Amino acid sequence: MRLATAEINLAALAHNLAQVKCFAPNSKVMAVLKANAYGHGLVTIAQHLNNADAFAVARIDEALALRAGGLTKPIVLLEGFFNKADLPILLANNFQTIIHDEYQLAALEKAKLDAPITCWLKVNTGMHRLGIAPEQFDEFYSRLQKTPNAKNTVNLMTHFSCADDVDNAKTVQQITSFDNLVNGIDQAHCLSNSAGIIAWPSGHGDWVRPGLMLYGVSPMANSIGAQHKLKPVMRLTTRVIAVRNVPANEAVGYGGRWKSDKPTKLAVVAMGYGDGYPRHAKEGTPVIIGKQRYGIVGSVAMDMISVDIGANEHNIKVGDRVTMWGPELPVEEIAMCADTIPYELLCNITPRVSYEYQR
Repeated sequence: MRLATAEINLAALAHNLAQVKCFAPNSKVMAVLKANAYGHGLVTIAQHLNNADAFAVARIDEALALRAGGLTKPIVLLEGFFNKADLPILLANNFQTIIHDEYQLAALEKAKLDAPITCWLKVNTGMHRLGIAPEQFDEFYSRLQKTPNAKNTVNLMTHFSCADDVDNAKTVQQITSFDNLVNGIDQAHCLSNSAGIIAWPSGHGDWVRPGLMLYGVSPMANSIGAQHKLKPVMRLTTRVIAVRNVPANEAVGYGGRWKSDKPTKLAVVAMGYGDGYPRHAKEGTPVIIGKQRYGIVGSVAMDMISVDIGANEHNIKVGDRVTMWGPELPVEEIAMCADTIPYELLCNITPRVSYEYQR
């Protein structure tokens, strides 16, 4: 019997990619697969994104894993390369690199390569993380055009900091800043992450970079994926491993932090922070057993969580399936209960969770 299992719905993945194309019909799609495809399984997810135009990852080991898995689409390194010794590896594997600072550009210029690499010049328009300053743009663009180690096609990119908040004017400012900077330059532009795709059509550009929305989760503040016609790709499940009667006023779990004011029953489920479930999930955070919601109680432990099922519940038994999040229980809701974001929950799934891919 499987215990902690991540059920991955590949039909939902295909649906979400189609929704990306509905939001941005005139843009190519760079599917973001960093962090093990947001916890969904890097290579398998990539193998089922045939309609994406390119892939994007954070680091070179992720890109190499995709090539080892037989993926041949263009792959963009969103953080670029970190060492000049990486450049021959990029060239040999047809990886494309972001250029976001002087170190990278100088290393590229000095390298001895047999052929040029495709580069994306990243401009900081207000995120203040990676990217050259706007006043550096002309110099960097000119140098990339001149070096024989970079293809003349120098793609242009920026990243939004507040696109999840439709009431924040920062995104309009960033789009305007980027557009003014690259006006008249006939190169591909890429601005929008998932939130930009959904909320800011003027920032779609030639390429969009969907990440979270591919997995059916809303990138927008205070919303769930279904509100944007997205379908959750992951359902995290486990099983009931014990049903216990608990008298009134008896402390439950580590630290004895929870007591019931009346006799009740607890279902103990095989899930905990050792599987990636958030340790700080509050009392009452919902799970689903059968078709009914119940709330967790006591401390989330490494391997187990207690769920208050009520004194009159006689149908729940050992072996019953428990949904921790999924289509009927949005991961966005669980994230709110744990004072975190759904990105963290998805990326924190640990290796002891079994993956089951469903077509």
